[in-house]
Amino acid sequence: MLKPICAALAAILLTAAAPADNRTDALAPIVEPPTLIALGFEWPILGDANRNATVALAYRKAGETAWKEGLPLLRIGGEEIRSGASFNIVTPHMFAGSVFDLTPDTAYQVRLTLTDPDGVRGKREHIFTAKTRAEPRPAAGGATYHVYPRDWTGPKLEPNFNSLLAAYNTGANGADFVNSFVPRVKAGDTILIHRGLYKDNRRQYAGGNSTLFDGTMYLTADGTAEKPIVIKGAGDGEVIFDGDGAAVLFDLSAADHNYFEGITVRNVDTAFMLGRKRMLGSVGFTLKRSKLENIGRGVFTDFGGAQNFYIADNVFVGRNDPGHLMGWIGRTWQGRPGFPQPLLSEYAVKVYGSGHVIAHNRLANFHDGIDHATYGNPDDWPKTPRNRMPVALDIYNNDITNVDDNCIEADASMHNARILRNRCFNHAHRALSTQPALGGPIYFVRNIVYHAPEGGALKLTAGSAGVLIYNNTFLSEVVPMGTVSNVHFRNNLVLGQNASIGGQAAGPAAGPEILAVDTATAYSSSDYNGLRPNPGAPSAFAWRGAKFPTLAAYADAIGQDKHSVLIDWNVFEKASAPDRADPTKLYRAADFDFRLRAGSAPIDKGIALPGVTDGFTGSAPDLGALENGQPPPVYGPRP
Repeated sequence: MLKPICAALAAILLTAAAPADNRTDALAPIVEPPTLIALGFEWPILGDANRNATVALAYRKAGETAWKEGLPLLRIGGEEIRSGASFNIVTPHMFAGSVFDLTPDTAYQVRLTLTDPDGVRGKREHIFTAKTRAEPRPAAGGATYHVYPRDWTGPKLEPNFNSLLAAYNTGANGADFVNSFVPRVKAGDTILIHRGLYKDNRRQYAGGNSTLFDGTMYLTADGTAEKPIVIKGAGDGEVIFDGDGAAVLFDLSAADHNYFEGITVRNVDTAFMLGRKRMLGSVGFTLKRSKLENIGRGVFTDFGGAQNFYIADNVFVGRNDPGHLMGWIGRTWQGRPGFPQPLLSEYAVKVYGSGHVIAHNRLANFHDGIDHATYGNPDDWPKTPRNRMPVALDIYNNDITNVDDNCIEADASMHNARILRNRCFNHAHRALSTQPALGGPIYFVRNIVYHAPEGGALKLTAGSAGVLIYNNTFLSEVVPMGTVSNVHFRNNLVLGQNASIGGQAAGPAAGPEILAVDTATAYSSSDYNGLRPNPGAPSAFAWRGAKFPTLAAYADAIGQDKHSVLIDWNVFEKASAPDRADPTKLYRAADFDFRLRAGSAPIDKGIALPGVTDGFTGSAPDLGALENGQPPPVYGPRP
């Protein structure tokens, strides 16, 4: 399977200098790894020099007869992403895109139809049957082992052990035999951890566990997708793993399909180490309904072959100041004592690879919230094997607050990163990042950003290409931070908060443009948005270096945002601008209601986007993240 795909990509790159051909040569489409709620596709092409070909997407559950329309695939190709020695990519010519908000563990038929007025050579239509992934769960039929703390005084179920390592392996000893025990557990086995505190004395030679000196539990057994190795709270009370200040508590870099649920991890720099770039790493890791507190990092891998993580319904609490918003890496603000601060907690989750799902988590007090690693070119680019491509990433319904840099980074994602329905409060630098996007599409859909005083809502930098920004509510400026390509804005609300784009604290002076886009491609676009410029700003809009004082002047001169409308803070049920005088102030999401007031300007002012605005209640979709009359999303852990 890999040889034809690599050959097709090589052909695309080798023909970049060929004479212009407006007809489209349709090559073999690619189905990306499925996630729980999404399916992604890539359709490589040749030709279409005038970029007027399109690919329509329709889908239906297997067995149904009626097709539903999805978002068309994004035409990409020829965009240059260059940043020093890290990124040097010319995007291959193709169409790429997703259908999302599907039902987990369900088979779908997806129809892709390619049309070009200049003609198509090759197969114009493909119908695929693909199945979304099921949520990882413990399997029936495996062995069950019980772990009790050393001070347990009640009855015990058999077989039982007094440490996780003793149950996971054939023994545990913190002395000469520290590395001698092989795994006991097999695919499908479950280890139930009973209530209590599990804290090893890593400085005690010949202690009871194999965490001598470094304090790390090295877990190396493999489960399977259908039969993971399960480490789970037994349900009789809180299970606490205390890292005793270690650098890493759980190292699963050599273990696939290990599953954790219902535990608390605290007092450690990195809770879960899952892989290192160009070395080794895990696939199929699961973390559910757990709490990680007093940590420097929660979950980490930058292994190129990492695949299919599921990180959902967890709480991550970092060590940064819980009472004040720090500037980028503790920059001094307003002469506040105690700044600058050291980097105490870097991020809650950072991954790389394909098929990852990071959903319904609550995060607070980190430098970054959720990151896709800024990895550089994919491994061996442009001959990257499919299992090393950074594609098919889902980050949705997370609740993230008090972050000194970025709420979510989709950095170095190539195709079909889907950033959906996240709530980002109190993010000092820039909330949503692509540094860079490697062709796209990267979807930012129905996210809410409030209080981003040091740069605004978006960081599209390092030549980002292929970003779709649909139906978001940005309570801060949109100034992408660098030249971008093939970027498209629709149905967003953007309200200025006088952010400090230049890096200093927001002060009494009027703020920057509300929307300023420097794009290298004539086919970037923006329309059907609700915009609130900063009062008194010398210019309100900028596009490819040209600046304009009003929406009308900008729309007439550039042709963008012709259907966009002016708004103010009174369009919401309950909202007001952040306090410019104190950028360190933290705001509670519970004190705001970003639903639209009946009859306000954004109601029915959007454009229909299949798969994004389905089920709108009026004559047209509303602008922003929340459609009037529809229930708001669940942010953070589900009940």
